[in-house]
Amino acid sequence: MTTEPTEATPVKPRLIDWIFTVPFLFTFGLLLVVFDPLQRIARLFGQRPQEATVGLLQLLLIQAFRLAGMRLEVERSPGVEPATPYVVISNHQSMLDIPIFGGLLFTNYPKYVSKKSLARGIPSISYNLKHGGNALIDRDDRDQAQAEIRALGERAQRRGVTAVIYPEGTRSRDGALGAFKPAGTVTLLEAAPDLPVVPTAIDGSWQLLRYNLLPVPFGVRVRVHFGDPIARHPDEDKYELIERVRRLIEADLARWRGIKD
Repeated sequence: MTTEPTEATPVKPRLIDWIFTVPFLFTFGLLLVVFDPLQRIARLFGQRPQEATVGLLQLLLIQAFRLAGMRLEVERSPGVEPATPYVVISNHQSMLDIPIFGGLLFTNYPKYVSKKSLARGIPSISYNLKHGGNALIDRDDRDQAQAEIRALGERAQRRGVTAVIYPEGTRSRDGALGAFKPAGTVTLLEAAPDLPVVPTAIDGSWQLLRYNLLPVPFGVRVRVHFGDPIARHPDEDKYELIERVRRLIEADLARWRGIKD
């Protein structure tokens, strides 16, 4: 079974793409600039107020994408409850997966594994990555990366927040599901042994960056599925668990794309 995207990429953007990209980019940029100082003020009152401010930002960013015609379709297992910590294991198609997940998992307070380089120079985003309890890794330093991921798992379990990891290691630029690199995910699972795993699939977000935001294709449909939480056991085979999640994601992508075995 293959999960390659089935929609052909247009040779060049359409006029409608440019027309609706202008208000989107203005709104998107304004939100990032406004929420940067708001985060800093909120953090004076503690970590949770800062996290709530970031959650509101991410909800508004989702609405900003609707200005460019984005249609967001969400399937959520009844077992995925608000204000509950999880380990979310997902495929990764775009940097925009993060605000989408952040808005949809508002009360779960998701934290991410991110490149250290993103923790500077980007209003709101960099501040949250650096001060919001995420894992900032150096991809060229395996020991540092593993230590950061381990600390993320320990924080998630201790504080009751959600840890999100993308085992592909990088975003897919064409929507194809890549091979999972399990080392970081195993470390995260070991550090948070009590948190259920939520297999999560996202599709279509790669198309939002088809032209690197200049323009944003109008009318992109983005689908997200938060699957049934998988309970944890002391004797679990973590590699098999990761492979199980990958198969579930692959099945979701195939179902959405109308691909049969």
